[in-house]
Amino acid sequence: MTEAALSAGVVEYEDTGGDGPVVVLLHGVAMNGSLWRHVVAGLRPHYRCVVPTLPLGAHRRPMRPDADLTVPGVAHMVAEFLEVLDLGDVTLVMNDWGGAQALVADGRDERIGRLVITSCEAFDNYPPGLPGRNLLVAAKVPGGLRLAFAVLKLKPMRRLPVTWGWMSKRPVPHEVMDAWFRPLWTSAAIRRDLRAYVLGVPPGDELVRWADALRTFDRPALVVWASEDRVMPPAHGRRLAEMLPRGELVEIADSFTLIPEDQPQRLSEAIRAFVPLS
Repeated sequence: MTEAALSAGVVEYEDTGGDGPVVVLLHGVAMNGSLWRHVVAGLRPHYRCVVPTLPLGAHRRPMRPDADLTVPGVAHMVAEFLEVLDLGDVTLVMNDWGGAQALVADGRDERIGRLVITSCEAFDNYPPGLPGRNLLVAAKVPGGLRLAFAVLKLKPMRRLPVTWGWMSKRPVPHEVMDAWFRPLWTSAAIRRDLRAYVLGVPPGDELVRWADALRTFDRPALVVWASEDRVMPPAHGRRLAEMLPRGELVEIADSFTLIPEDQPQRLSEAIRAFVPLS
């Protein structure tokens, strides 16, 4: 892992290097960049893959206590990350986490050449679905996040609809999930960061503004959605594709929200077909 020093703190990231088109891949809450491990394996022969671990609960380095960890605050961190690494004309890919839509709404998307939105938060679906609402309740109660994630040390609990059962059709390997949850198990500062994020969701009219702003994104955009998603409504994917001036839609069957876990090969193929090599 390599580190980037941002104004909010240090962000770890993986960079496969190479001279190919740059693809930056973003994960969701209580996950790290390993979500993309299979997709990166399918892309790295021809693309430079940059995979940051955002401060969404699975990060190992706590952010500064005064860091803005609201949804737009983390989105602005992504813009700063691209600036610090001097990455331009990138293909920005997001799964589960929809905060990068705020980059377009706030005019911070100048380094984005292409956008790939895969099953993620959109419109009023913040926090998303049953798992998201459960996490919000836990964040509002003192000690709630510590208890919520302590329960996930019990492996059968990970497949409940209120936890991770509706996030992927196939269980994420326990060693992967252990790495995702370990910072939350061991660090009060990491739990503080996650709580700040979960409680930092903007009001509904701001979320609608973000979605409407996608109508101004005049570069190529691909929406990839899980047709059986139970957390991110498939209708949202169709709406996003229609709103984007140059939007395309690909629906992937036999998958829930975490397409990089359930159908990584098909997702890799969709990205390769969308991002030209020259």
